[in-house]
Amino acid sequence: MSGMSQRELAAAAGVPHSTIARIESSVRQPSLALLDRILIAADLDLKLRLEPYDDHDDVLDNLAALQPGRREQLGRSLDRMAAASRPVS
Repeated sequence: MSGMSQRELAAAAGVPHSTIARIESSVRQPSLALLDRILIAADLDLKLRLEPYDDHDDVLDNLAALQPGRREQLGRSLDRMAAASRPVS
């Protein structure tokens, strides 16, 4: 973010330092208005584009919800499948 510290960004955006810290640590999700204000303070521009829904994130969320052992087992299976599909030279 333009090399600014959290405190500098907070001061430029007119918000408490704790707001920036909580957003950065994923404790708080800012509204679009607040995000726009913070980005303007960092000399950035927020641009939004609407696109058809893509279920890719649903797949990632489902993987993240798996128990760690099951997630590792699935990862090993996917690695084996990827290795088997590589052309042999």
